[in-house]
Amino acid sequence: MEASGIGGSGPGDLGRRLEAPSARTSEKVIGGLLAACAVISVITTTAIVISLIGPTIGFFGDVSLGEFFSTDWTPTFEPPSFGVLDIVAGTVSVTLWGCLFAIPIGLAAAIYLSEYASRRVRRVVKPILEVLAGIPTVALGFFAATFLIPIIQDVWPGEFLGGADSPFMALAAGLGIGLLIVPIIASISEDAMSAVPQGLREGAYAMGATRARVATRVVFPAALSGIVASIVLAISRAVGETMIVVLAAGSTPNFSLNPVESVQALTSFIATTATGDIAQGSVTYDSIFAAGTVLFLMTLAMNMISIRLVRRYRQVYE
Repeated sequence: MEASGIGGSGPGDLGRRLEAPSARTSEKVIGGLLAACAVISVITTTAIVISLIGPTIGFFGDVSLGEFFSTDWTPTFEPPSFGVLDIVAGTVSVTLWGCLFAIPIGLAAAIYLSEYASRRVRRVVKPILEVLAGIPTVALGFFAATFLIPIIQDVWPGEFLGGADSPFMALAAGLGIGLLIVPIIASISEDAMSAVPQGLREGAYAMGATRARVATRVVFPAALSGIVASIVLAISRAVGETMIVVLAAGSTPNFSLNPVESVQALTSFIATTATGDIAQGSVTYDSIFAAGTVLFLMTLAMNMISIRLVRRYRQVYE
């Protein structure tokens, strides 16, 4: 007769005993649905890549890489010019000003909610903060164009950087994007900080550390992987934003990071040109897909950086 007992079995044997001998039908259905969702996501991404590749290859049959990676972007003019760096600079500009506004505010809100706010305050403030992410971007665009631009023009110091007389400017679009991504940074960072084991805080308090020191020297470094992921996700969201940029930054291709100049981003070029009377199959029409490919590669690069940083700073607690 075969002997059985806890003392003679390992963790693997114990885990196998706790599992059902065969998966239930409902579990199989749930597993199948989850797998289908994963497959749909992969198929969608693959379809997007395939839809971009064909027209992009056709575009580069007429435009050299040297001309493409230069300045002077006027694809709808005659003669056309396809120096994409003008609209890449516009994308970088609005993203830069948006992140400079959103990252400090988002992280400060996350630290407050995680380390200072009472449970009752957190239950009220966090949902209100997350509502900001649900505001339609067209509303934020009008807010930036009709409210932020006049304020910037009033407070801007004279002729500094050429003066703030333009009716469209990258700074206003950046602030509008900043309002959009603050909830992303604050919510995900707060979740990461709240997941830090309470024992780390109690150990720091036992050593005489203040609450501010515990928040900045213990909790923040321990939650760094989640914080980095929130920032990179917010940057990816900012790079792909369209309506705020169209309404507040204008449509002037401009190789400049000047915050009070009008710029055109990759997304705003695609949005304004794709709805125009552009003949399909023309070089100008294919330039929409070339710009989309550049935007896709920029977002892909941000995601790859995010994965690398999360793996580098990830800490596992047992």
